[in-house]
Amino acid sequence: MDLALLRTFVTVHRAGSFTRAAALLGLSQPAVTSQIRTLERQLGRPLFLRQARGVTATTIGDELAHRAAPHLDALVEIVETGLDEESGVRTLHLAGPPEFTSVRALPALTPLVSQGLTMRTSLLGNTEEILDGLAAGHHDLAIATARPRGGLLTATPLCDEEHVLVAAPRWAARLSPGVLLDKGAVVLEQLPVVEVHESLPFVARYWAAVFETKPAAAATVIAPDLRAVLESAASGAGLAVLPRYLCQDALERGALVALLDPPVPPLRTYFLVVRTGTLALPHIARAHECLLRAAADW
Repeated sequence: MDLALLRTFVTVHRAGSFTRAAALLGLSQPAVTSQIRTLERQLGRPLFLRQARGVTATTIGDELAHRAAPHLDALVEIVETGLDEESGVRTLHLAGPPEFTSVRALPALTPLVSQGLTMRTSLLGNTEEILDGLAAGHHDLAIATARPRGGLLTATPLCDEEHVLVAAPRWAARLSPGVLLDKGAVVLEQLPVVEVHESLPFVARYWAAVFETKPAAAATVIAPDLRAVLESAASGAGLAVLPRYLCQDALERGALVALLDPPVPPLRTYFLVVRTGTLALPHIARAHECLLRAAADW
């Protein structure tokens, strides 16, 4: 069987579209379609179901991708790194949320650099974009806030992130825990809010978990990076919901005050995600293990 056909097949399977696969491979869409049809004729079975938007793998297609993709990835690894094992140089392509990757993951992986690992990092705020990029082969290892579906990607829980409702001392002095517990949504409408997006993802998740309601107010300040949200909240721009790991130092310095200490704080789980089978590659396995060890102390 022609390995080029398998490579095209795996790329289509990961991309979910002939058009996207063609762009990734540097081929025309008709060429990709022709290669998939050739492979289907050779196997005597359909590999994809054509839909209005993209394609969905058949059961046979999923099984073939599950079995072939790790081996193709290993061959690509050999080609990209060369046959000279003496250099020991490997490149890890890591993707994850900007804040967590910067503050947690990269420092944890630094010891591997002295062992010959090089890293290229993609800081992406959208989990779907992170997982799509991993599936398409743009990344080797991803940190995501959702567990992927299907067998093409394998996820391992990394750690839980506690969310804290915080504000600068001048705002905290105007509130009492009892008022927040009883009238959280009303208080939110009366105070300025700092968030990463107009949809209030962190505030909405916190309000649903603690107050069992939805926030009704709009954000006063939108900053699409939690580190910017932290600095804005600490300067007095308004209240915010932040991961504890990110705001712990500001809490200890008194720059921010935790407005509530709920019995069960809202949590968000991070996952380490790889393409199934690629943990057989030493540099990915070492980074994966390194992050899991570090996460024990997070």
